[in-house]
Formats: sequence, structure tokens, C-alpha cells
Amino acid sequence: MRKHLFVTSIVCSGLSLISLGAIAAEKVATIEGISEYRLDNGLQVLLFPDQTKETVTVNVTYHVGSKHENYGETGMAHLLEHLVFKGTPRHKDIPAELSSHGARPNGTTWTDRTNYFETFTASEENINWALDMEADRMVNSFIAKKDLDSEMTVVRNEFERGENSPFRVTLQRMMATAFEWHNYGKSTIGARADLENVSIDRLKAFYKKYYQPDNATLIVAGKFESKEMLDKIEQYFGVIPKPERTIEPLYTQDPAQDGERQVNVRRVGDVQLVGNIYHVPAGSHADFPALDVATEIFGANSTGRLYKGLVEEKLASRAFGFNFQWQEPGVAIYFAEVDKDFDLDKTQAALDATIESVLNNPFTEEEVERAKRTLVKNIELGFNSSERIALDLSEWVGMGDWRLLFLNRDRIEKVTKEDVQRVATTYLVRNNRTTGKFLPTDKPERVEIPQVENIAEMLKGYKGRENVAQGEAFDPSHDNIDSRTRTVTLDNGVKVALLTKKTRGESVVFTLSSQMGDLKSLKDMSSIGDLTGSMLMRGSENYTREQLKDEFDKLKANASIGGSAQGSFARIVTTKENLVPAINLAAEVLKKPAFDKKEFEQLVSTTEVDIEQQLQDPQAIAFREYSRKQNPFDKSHPRYIPTMEEELALLKSVQLKDLNAFHNKFYGANNMQVSVVGDFNEKAVIDSLNELFGDWKSKTDYERIAHPYHKLKVENKDFNTPDKENAVFVAAVSLPVGMNSKDAPALELANYIFGGGFLNSRLATRLRQKDGLSYGAGSFVRMSNSEARASMGAYAICAPQNLNKVEVGFKEELARLIKDGFTDEEIESAKSGLLQGKRVSRSQDRELVSKLNGNLYYDRNMQFSKKYEDKLSKLSKEDVHKVVKKYLKVADFSIIKGGDFSKVE
Repeated sequence: MRKHLFVTSIVCSGLSLISLGAIAAEKVATIEGISEYRLDNGLQVLLFPDQTKETVTVNVTYHVGSKHENYGETGMAHLLEHLVFKGTPRHKDIPAELSSHGARPNGTTWTDRTNYFETFTASEENINWALDMEADRMVNSFIAKKDLDSEMTVVRNEFERGENSPFRVTLQRMMATAFEWHNYGKSTIGARADLENVSIDRLKAFYKKYYQPDNATLIVAGKFESKEMLDKIEQYFGVIPKPERTIEPLYTQDPAQDGERQVNVRRVGDVQLVGNIYHVPAGSHADFPALDVATEIFGANSTGRLYKGLVEEKLASRAFGFNFQWQEPGVAIYFAEVDKDFDLDKTQAALDATIESVLNNPFTEEEVERAKRTLVKNIELGFNSSERIALDLSEWVGMGDWRLLFLNRDRIEKVTKEDVQRVATTYLVRNNRTTGKFLPTDKPERVEIPQVENIAEMLKGYKGRENVAQGEAFDPSHDNIDSRTRTVTLDNGVKVALLTKKTRGESVVFTLSSQMGDLKSLKDMSSIGDLTGSMLMRGSENYTREQLKDEFDKLKANASIGGSAQGSFARIVTTKENLVPAINLAAEVLKKPAFDKKEFEQLVSTTEVDIEQQLQDPQAIAFREYSRKQNPFDKSHPRYIPTMEEELALLKSVQLKDLNAFHNKFYGANNMQVSVVGDFNEKAVIDSLNELFGDWKSKTDYERIAHPYHKLKVENKDFNTPDKENAVFVAAVSLPVGMNSKDAPALELANYIFGGGFLNSRLATRLRQKDGLSYGAGSFVRMSNSEARASMGAYAICAPQNLNKVEVGFKEELARLIKDGFTDEEIESAKSGLLQGKRVSRSQDRELVSKLNGNLYYDRNMQFSKKYEDKLSKLSKEDVHKVVKKYLKVADFSIIKGGDFSKVE
């Protein structure tokens, strides 16, 4: 046993020691509500207490990623991520534990780091379990040969799924060309040969070397007291000894690029892509914020230079840009998507000229300020969610220091037009470009990428700024939500739900939904209605599309506004002071769209390319067929789902005047619901809604279009997609069960056990864990709130040659479910997971506001959900088995498959 320290308060070498009774943790720094501690075994701990959350997020980040892999080991970091979910001697079934605790978990691998996280209800039992599980799998994971063998096909399946994406494949080839020596040029998923041949001994050695407390950062955010949390962390993690080994620093660097490079990919597909990659400094370098601003100026949707120079000039259907902000020098990436029949050389020339001609076309003050507003807005809104920050911190930890998150924000705010001009003319130049050409030059022109020498010295003395406004501790129980929610009906019939509470950063969430038309009036209107909704954010009477984006950014508001043939919607996330102005702006978008001809042509072009890109995508094809089966209506019906070919034909037949006529006839506030959750002034919101929507009426009355239960005709379909490495399996059935049905809770619970949960459902256990056939497998059920109708489906992503094995596995597991039923342990674990998951959902403002809006439409309150969950909590295994036997039959499911059938066994 190691000797423990007994201290109250000691200051040593500038680091304070926080008293933990028998243990001490060194406090290193506190910035804007986040405190860093260091245990004596080397574990870095970041605590972010947030009493406004009913949840806690535990995130363990290991300082190891794909860049640490040696020859023959590509993909090892990611493969290890999968195996760490296989359990330990004390936690034998981690997926089952995650589901039973209602957690929202995942693990992710990237170039510089690997992380594992779970968000769950903030109970002491859950916190103790999560810390114990993460501490245990840090050093005691099985990493067994049998698990490697079963997971190998799953990871290979994930690899093959990526091979289906033209964009991903093209980007991967470009990265491999841009980097000569550094592992950043290799994909995180790894090479197929390495995945298939790596030995369990090499995996174990990799695990033991990097999965240790001195190479990890534990991040905990949510509802807890810091001292109590530190006690628990020391209890579970402090007993892990510091390892004796030393991790040598990496030193491989790429030389300066001395000429443009080219790579071509030729595969089956329906869309052309052209992209440029430029080497840039590490994410911690002082030049990076200016590069971020430059990329936003180039790549912003609707306002960016690429959009204006390529999309508006009809040289591309879509253009965008982004950066990889890494611990070592990374890349800036710019792409254009082009119709397959267009001359790609013209687009490439325009792409090069737009990016590399800033000397002749300097950045303006307006462009720089707009880009900075967008970047800073997104950062500031992120600070309002401790859960999001807990996950975002993994990237900055991987980059070298978590405090870079705040320093990066400060640097962006200080970026000047001259800074952006300088970095663009330094790094975004021909000889630093990888696109697809090689041309010899008379003399070398090299761009030397500067290195960051000492991050600690750079951050020495950095204090950050004041914490954002703190919110209240909110109880997400049904009764409390009802007692805190005020419902109002405006004079024109608009129903409003208002739930005010103090939130972190004075954040507030607003949602609006409006229904329109009836079966007769909406006949043959589906495509017109969808395009009308898609045009709303492309300009209004007083603002162009670009200006709308600017105005919402100025209001620090993330807004989504659109519609379909049956209704419109608006969703806004902003702050207290900006809510009413943001509502006013959203009302203009809904009531006074510009329907600009140029924007309409761009929308049609982009939509057409999007559909064409899916024509060879097995997943898109199979799930569209699933939706078509669940909506068995004639072509004129508003709920009819067209084929992709039908949708392309409809797209070409719609004219701009049709959209104007549709908006004029159907849009209005006759049947509207509005819900607001967060920190806001109730009276100001009500007054604004009355003024904006009080006299806005549709010329057509609304009547809900019925969607009664139809027993689906059993019909299997195969869709051949040549040269696609990945395939998809989908099963479909309809059931006469709705949310008001007495059997609804049992059906939901049965589906959760059969195909829900996290990797431990019957389907996932069989197809992924046991047979190793599928990266993703599960089932889902969607029950109507109005009729006794449910759509149920199951799916699996696999290699084409495994499609038949997947079908056999699905049918055998379904038959076993129907015949044998469930165990008491399964039922209790599933009930715990489902009920805790629903509580977590109610604690998220964005999900709660949607729930309140649905309650307004269906004229109910949270007591409906409370009674539903109460029924669910009392279910026995006999109750659930009875419902399964009543509704489910293997022979009733239609099977849909998509993939390259030349490879099917």
C-alpha cells in the first residue's frame, strides 16, 4: 500500500494541495469555472461543476491516437477503443451496464487522442459506478484474443462503410499525398491489412503503454460538489500506481512541400469532387486563429467566397472549407462538389484562383468581422453547456493543453484584417497545395511551417476571464416541469408554453411549429411544400441570405427555420437579451420570404446533386424503401414517399411561382404552437408573439391528415449498388399500436431489449459481439401519438458477403425473442436504462422544449408521460412477452437489402 498524505492546505512550487482527508490532489489552475488537479500517480483531473444540469458527464481522454501507431499497427488505437468496451473481470458487460444506467455513451479515436465518455442522471450511485468502471478499464480491460477475433469483422465493416463515401476516400488519398512521413497522413481507421493481421500481443503492449493514469485526463462536468467529486476520484483512480515506463516524445516532421501535388480517385459514383489541402501550423500556434477566420471567409455557406465564386457562378453545387486543428502542424481543406457532367477543370481553376488570389482581392474588414462573429458565437454558445465543453475539452487536451480552448477564443477576438491577409498569403499558396497536379518549377519555393516550442511557457500566467452566468439546479421531474410551465392561448389561437428558469450563460431555447392544409388542398403539393420550406432561410423581404446569417450571428442565435407540405417550424438557441429580436427576425423569415430566382436555381441544383449522390448509396436506398413501405399512399397524397428518380423528376417540374402560391395559400398562424425554455422575460415574449402573429392567418383551414394502421404486404427487395464495399440490411413491419395503446410501454421495452440500448441489445450482441458481422445493428419502433399505429424496423450495416448471414441472425434472434421471452435481469436493466434516459432527455432544454411543443399540439401535459413511464416501470417479463407474442411474427417482416450483389455469398 502506498503511503497517503494527511494535509489541510499546503502550497508547494505554486501548486496548492486540496485536502481530501487521507489523500491529496494538487490544484494546478482554475479558468472560467474549470479547475485542474493532478493526482500523485500523474492523472490530470478537470472538474467543471454545473448545478443547472441534472446530469453528470464523465470523459476519460488518453493522450494516444493514430499518430502514435508504428509500422503494421495502423488502426490499432481505434481497434483498442472497441476492445475496451469488452469488459474487465469486475465489469464483465460494460454495454449492459451503460444501458442499465440510462447513460449516453461513446468512445472516439482521433489523431492525437482517444476518449471514452458517458452522460447520465446525477445520482451518487451512477457517479460511483461510472468512476469505478472507467478506473477499472483503464488498466484491467480483458484485451482478449476471442474479442479481437469477433470485433475484427466489425471494425473491418466500419472501414468498408467509409469506403462507400466518395468524399471520405478522396480526402484520405489527398492526406496520404500531402504527408510524406508523418502519421497524420494515415487514416485513423487504419489499413485493412493491419486490421486483419495485428497480433493480440501487440495490442496488449499498446494498451499497457498508453492506458495509464499519467497519460490520461479525467474530465467530469455536471451536477456535483468539487470536494466530494475529488474524494471519489481519489478513491477510484488514486489507487492505480504510476507506471515505471517512459513514453518517448514523437519527433517525425514532414519537410516543407516544394511543389503542388496531385491525386486522382476513379470509382463508381454520381458526383464529382475537387479539393485543395494546404499545410498549416499546429492548432496552438498564434497563426491558427487567423487561419480559422480565413477558412470561415472562404467556406461559409451562402456568404463565403467559395460559395459566391463557385456555387453562384454555377461552377459547383456546393463548396466548403474546414481546418484540422491538431497538436502538430495540420491542414486547411477546401472542397467543391460538382455535377458529374460538368467540366471539373473549370471548377478546379476557380477553386485555386479564389483561395490563392487574396493579394489581388484582399480581405475586407466586413468579411473578417463577420467570420469572427460566427466563430466567437459558436464558442460562446458552447460555453453554455458544461456537457458539451466536457467533450470539446478532449480535442484541446489532445492538442497539448485544455487552456488552449480559452486562449484560442481570445486570439480569435483579436484577429485583424492584416493577420488574415498575412496567413493566407503565407500558407495558402500553390507550392503548399495538394490537389492533383504536378508542375516543375525553375527554383524551389518552400513554405516552412513554424513549430510551437513551449505551450506551458506560452500559457504561463494566463487567467482567462470571468465565469459565464450560473443557472439554477432544475428538477426535471414531470410534476416540477408541469408546475413550472405556464400555458397561454393567444387571441388568434396560438398555443404557447413558457418555462422560465435560470440557466448557464442566460441561455434560452425557442421552438415554433405550425400545421397547414388538408388532404384535398395538399394533393400533389409535397415537392412544392418541401422546396418552399427550404427557401425560407435563403432571403426575406428585408434581408438577403447573407444578411440573414449576419443578423442571427449578431444576435448570438443559432436558428433553423423551414417547412414541408404539411407545416413549418422555427428553432432558435440564443441568450436572454437576444431572444425577442431573434423571434422578430424568425417571424420575418416565415412571413415574408423573398423567393429570389437565383437562390431558387441554386437550391434546385444542390438538391439535384444531393439526390444523385444517393443513387448508388445502399444505406440511403434501403432506408428510403423502408419509408416508402411505411407510407403506402398514392403519388398525389401528401404523405407519399417518392423514389429518388421520381423526386428528381418532380424537382425539375417545380417553378418559382409555385412556391409563391403555396406560401400565400397555406402559411399562417391559424394552427401554431410555440414553446420557450430557459432564461427569458415572459411578458416580452407574449407581447412579441401577439404583435408578430396576431393577424397572420392562412387562407386554407387546417385538418390533420389521417395515417391509419395498414398491415404491410410482405415483400422482399434487393438493390444492387456495384463497387460499394459496404451493404445494408433493413427489416420492416407495421403494428396496430400507438402511444395511447395499453400495449405501448411493453412494446417499447421489448424493442429496447431486442435492438435498442448500447451494444448490448439482442441484435447487437448477436450480429456484432458474437458473430462479428456488423459495425452497427439494432431495431427501432415509432408509435403514432394520434392513431393506433407503429412502424418498426431493424437494421445492420455489413459487408455484402455477410448479408445472408445477417438475415439468418436477425430471424433467429427474433424467433428466440417470441418463443422464449425475457429474463428478470433483462427487464429490470432495460427499465432502468429507458427511464433514466427519459429523465436525461427532460434535463436537456433542447429536448424538453420539443416535448412541451408536442404536448401543446396533442392537448396534454407531462402527466401523460408520467403515467406512461409509471406503466413501463411496473412491467414484468410476462407482460412484455405477452405483447411480443401478440404482435410480432418473423414471417410478417419485409426484408430490404442494398449492396454490391456480385460479392454476396
